[in-house]
Amino acid sequence: MTGAGTRGTLGRQDGKSGRVVVLGATGFVGRHASAALEAAGHEVLAVSRQPGKISASCRFHPMDLVADGPRALAELIDEERPAMVVNAAGVAWTSSETQLHQGNQLLVDRLLSALGTASWRPRLIHLGTVHEYEPQALGAALVEDSPTRPVTPYGRSKLLGTQAVLESARQGRVDALVLRVSNMVGAGIPPGSLLGRIAQQLHAGRGAREPVEIRIPPLRGSRDFVDAEDASEAIVAAVAAPEVTGRVVNIGSGESVQVRAMVDLLVTASGRAARLREEPGGAVGTTTDADVMRIDITAAHELLGWSPRRRPEQSMRDLWQSVGGGAFSRGAG
Repeated sequence: MTGAGTRGTLGRQDGKSGRVVVLGATGFVGRHASAALEAAGHEVLAVSRQPGKISASCRFHPMDLVADGPRALAELIDEERPAMVVNAAGVAWTSSETQLHQGNQLLVDRLLSALGTASWRPRLIHLGTVHEYEPQALGAALVEDSPTRPVTPYGRSKLLGTQAVLESARQGRVDALVLRVSNMVGAGIPPGSLLGRIAQQLHAGRGAREPVEIRIPPLRGSRDFVDAEDASEAIVAAVAAPEVTGRVVNIGSGESVQVRAMVDLLVTASGRAARLREEPGGAVGTTTDADVMRIDITAAHELLGWSPRRRPEQSMRDLWQSVGGGAFSRGAG
């Protein structure tokens, strides 16, 4: 029997990869992370409030960490003895301040409390966001020590969660690594996002003789978009690098692409005729905190051996193919 303070390891005597608990496993990020971990040979225990689209080979455990409290997760950890916990849970842009607090701050507090209470001590990979940073100057790239002064409620709530993880790691209460991920795109992107909403409107207009008219806000910004499969492979690389701990590593494409160009790629992937009307207060909304965003990913390459491989064209094709019940990337639908 494992005693207090025993830490999980990736290798087992049977030679198989260790078990990984993925929190928020039925969400956009969690589904991709679970699929990549399974593809790399890990046994995935999917934890989420509600069942959703996950691989048939994943085990599912329902849990609302905010409502159930840290004891429920601590008991699960002691029972399952995972080598890793990947926190892909959280709430996004369109949520209320209360939801942001509960999903991005309180949930992390519950998670850290559970990890501190459990006798089995897994490593934590926490997924943050580049929107935790202060908007950058034109031509600059965000590095891990760039100022963290977010200007959106979403960014502020995520930053508080990240800071709690890093402080716990500094005090030696958890073994943790934070991945600050840029704007993820690909199959299964939420319909509440800009590209997800446009994809839904394009799908709804299939078969129409006239071009689909899509009202959007002015698209003057540029963002660092990382493919969901590339980002999930970065999570796998982090799981396989236990020596990288107690710090932040940026995960992105390393490039800044105009938002309008991504929309055009999506329209092309759909094969639909579309008329984009840019106007303030357009039906497809987006909340942004910078006109230009580019991520420096040198640390990810040097520390994790990871680099992105997929181009925006492929990401938009995957996104479109997943609309309307289409196949999910990696077959992990």
